[in-house]
Amino acid sequence: MYMVKKKYTQALQMFPIALQMFLNIMLVFLAIILSIVLIKELYVFGQLLITGDHTDYNAYLANILIFFLYFEFIAMIVKYFKEDYHFPLRYFIYIGITAMVRLIIVEHDHPIHTLFYSFVILILIIGYFIINMTPRDRPDSGWYFKKSSK
Repeated sequence: MYMVKKKYTQALQMFPIALQMFLNIMLVFLAIILSIVLIKELYVFGQLLITGDHTDYNAYLANILIFFLYFEFIAMIVKYFKEDYHFPLRYFIYIGITAMVRLIIVEHDHPIHTLFYSFVILILIIGYFIINMTPRDRPDSGWYFKKSSK
C-alpha cells in the first residue's frame, strides 16, 4: 500500500512540471509564429511605403501599431521566461492601450465610440498608475491587520 501511495504522490508531483513544460514549449512556438508575422508585417509596411498612397496616413499608423502589438506580445513572452514563468500585468496594459489607440485611429467614424475607447484608455492608464504605486514585494498579512499592543 505504501508503494502505491508513493508512486501516486510522485505522479502528482510530476503533473504540474509536465504541464509547465508543455506550456513553455507552446509559448516558444507562439513566439516563433509571432516573429514570422512581425517580419511579414514589416514587409507589408515596406510595400505600403514604396507603392502605396502617400496621403493615407491612417494606413501607415494602423500598420505601425499592428507591428507594435506583435512586438509587445513577443516582449511579453520573453519577460515570461525572464521572470520565472510569470506574465507581468504591465505588458497586458501596454497591449490594451496600443490596441485601443489603433482602434481609435482605424475606426474613428462614430464619435461616441471614440469617446468610449478614450475612456478605456484612461481606465487602463489609471490601472497602470495604480500598479506602479503598489510595492512589488507583498508584505506579511500581519501588515494589513496590525495587532494592538495591549
